Amino acid sequence: MANGQWYPPEWPERIRALAEGTLTPVVPRRAATVMLLKDTGSGSGSEATGSRPAGDATGSRPAGDATGSRPAVHMLRRRASMAFAGGAYAYPGGGVDTRDDDHHVRWAGPTRAWWASRLGVDETSAQAIVCAAVRETYEEAGVLLAGPAADTVVGDTTGDDWEADREALVARDLSFAEFLDRRGLVLRSDLLGAWTRWITPEFEPRRYDTWFFVAVLPEGQRTRNASTEADRTVWIRPSDALDGYDKGDLLMMPPTIATLRQIGAYATAAEALAAAPGQDMTPVLARAGLEGGELVLSWPGHDEFTKHIPTGGAPA
Repeated sequence: MANGQWYPPEWPERIRALAEGTLTPVVPRRAATVMLLKDTGSGSGSEATGSRPAGDATGSRPAGDATGSRPAVHMLRRRASMAFAGGAYAYPGGGVDTRDDDHHVRWAGPTRAWWASRLGVDETSAQAIVCAAVRETYEEAGVLLAGPAADTVVGDTTGDDWEADREALVARDLSFAEFLDRRGLVLRSDLLGAWTRWITPEFEPRRYDTWFFVAVLPEGQRTRNASTEADRTVWIRPSDALDGYDKGDLLMMPPTIATLRQIGAYATAAEALAAAPGQDMTPVLARAGLEGGELVLSWPGHDEFTKHIPTGGAPA
């Protein structure tokens, strides 16, 4: 392949079925994902866990080069066995837990009404989506955007008691709202910035309506590969990740590529977070149809991902 754009072999058949009206789109599930950033200093590249078991601590000191200071983003590689985007690099994220819709959590930062307006949903849904973003970052990266008070963040989430709670969250034995209550924590919504929103194409059997957020790694906390869905995690500059994608070495989905291109423009993690309120939250939904005897798959506003699929042929 020319690059690392994720393109499952069953897509052409499903696109044809959608175009012909024989495929009924499934309703997308609400989800959230977080681009966790940290400043790496002048000349830093990337650091990775390699193929380590879930739970191992992330990496060592990054190797240097001469390209200057840019923030790094935390990414994970989904296990090849995963039904959706297996083998692709992505950010920590996952589905919304409906139990977080109606439980009033302790909350710091912009109000739920503000978040509802920013995310384009009602207030209860806004709370659940923000909770999902914070919960998934904790579940998959071990980083928690919450603290004992509205102006604090926990400094260490390691230890057997923390791990027991994290595993209970993963198993859905414990809701995130219950977790916050149990530990007397305040959710720090002010540490998140809503960045973009992408909806899985209508021809996909597993669909997600995903809100992408940006956050800065809290001081004192450290990422680790806590996810059973990932076989590798990495701190990497967006430019390095995109180089790997362009060479076909790193497999990624269009939303990941697009957001890497966007956040790579900022010199520091704080600058990227400060830019979040100005980002367009209009949902991006792929279009697929028959044009001139071929199938065309496109993402509005993102021409680089357009695929032309000859009848019976491979995408171009």
